[in-house]
Amino acid sequence: MLTTDIKHKLISIVGQENYEDNKASRLVYSYDATPNFQSLPDAVLSPRNTNEISAIVKVCNEYKIPIVPRGSGTNLCAGTCPTEGGIVLLFKHMNKIIEIDEENLTVTVQPGIITLNMIQEVEAKGLFYPPDPSSMKISTIGGNINENSGGLRGLKYGVTRDYVMGLEAVLANGDVIRTGGKLAKDVAGYDFTRLFVGSEGTLGVITEATLKLIPLPETKKTMLALYQDIDAAARSVSKIIANRIIPATLEFLDQPTLKVVEAHAQIGLPTDVQAVLLIEQDGPPEVVERDMFRMAEICKQEQAISVQVAKSEEEAEALRTARRNALSALARLKPTTILEDATVPRSEIARMVKAINEIAEKYDLTICTFGHAGDGNLHPTCPTDVRNHEEMERVEKAFEEIFIRAIELGGTITGEHGVGVMKAPYLELKLGAQGIAAMQAVKSALDPNNIMNPGKVFAKESRKRVVVTQ
Repeated sequence: MLTTDIKHKLISIVGQENYEDNKASRLVYSYDATPNFQSLPDAVLSPRNTNEISAIVKVCNEYKIPIVPRGSGTNLCAGTCPTEGGIVLLFKHMNKIIEIDEENLTVTVQPGIITLNMIQEVEAKGLFYPPDPSSMKISTIGGNINENSGGLRGLKYGVTRDYVMGLEAVLANGDVIRTGGKLAKDVAGYDFTRLFVGSEGTLGVITEATLKLIPLPETKKTMLALYQDIDAAARSVSKIIANRIIPATLEFLDQPTLKVVEAHAQIGLPTDVQAVLLIEQDGPPEVVERDMFRMAEICKQEQAISVQVAKSEEEAEALRTARRNALSALARLKPTTILEDATVPRSEIARMVKAINEIAEKYDLTICTFGHAGDGNLHPTCPTDVRNHEEMERVEKAFEEIFIRAIELGGTITGEHGVGVMKAPYLELKLGAQGIAAMQAVKSALDPNNIMNPGKVFAKESRKRVVVTQ
């Protein structure tokens, strides 16, 4: 717990109205969207600017108090769960667009801005910020940067890291640094911008970001390809890319996911097929028409039983929304929903999906699979009940096997959700002991007192989900 002296120091920085340590407030910020991880912070602070964050960090560094930066709490790897207590930092006062620079095609924002709100503001000016995590209606840019969030458009446009040009960040000693900027070329010194993106709050607190924009695509079209054979769907994905076509969206849903999503969305999705590909292309009208025709032909050649182009933007939006709401639909099945994001080379998608199905059968579990087929990022999702301890044991073993299989197929344990607490025990599978040591050296150099989101990324002894209370 915080001493009275430390509490008064923190209140003097942010004001009484921006300091909360009552049990209700602490409980609200004791967990995120990751099932079965919970730990009470000692206090919740809502700073108003970078100077206040710097002052908070200096106090915390002096007294070795953990700091957990938090956006909207949509994290799926327990990355914003204050597992070691300390301070949760909220950015509700730091949620503004500072500048939309149409000459340099950039937008500069504070970390607390909602992703979709920013996207809508830049699109109103005919500009485009492509990263589109499924949580974008509620997630914040700061959270997206800390997790290097992806999204449905990742195949063609890349992920958050590809659009972060510059950052302002507060280091563990309270120093404020600026990295990068609006320049298209800049090789002055180490690339701290890319280091901070995806660092999950373990290296510092991001207080401002300059993001790259591109012109808004002129048009887009969406189609649905239906398959009775998962291998055929996977071959279609590989063949589309091999034909030098890069669609804006190339999504995969298996039959169990389709059934649940259709029951939730009720938009007429087919539920009697083994898999569907949701494909979208954007750009100049002539390019979109050409690519959609060629992709439809490829799908038919690879035994798609039906290829349907959305007849209107409303129909296309319904398809996109149904895909984005897959997690919400699956979450209705049981009290607990475990969503993961094992990623493999796209050529290995069929083998990975088969492996997931075999592992689910082995452990007598329901695991639905959907995800970004174009970049191999799959989301095996298990509806379960955390109160059923015996089943949860089987869930843990199943996902451990899924991660191992992904690595064996040349993949990784996470494509966009991050490591946090949940994936930390498996990180060495991907990086090796030497890779972990190199990461720890960076962490120790920038945060010697280990106050920046401690307990995340680097593994503890246990591999199991635990509820921690304080």
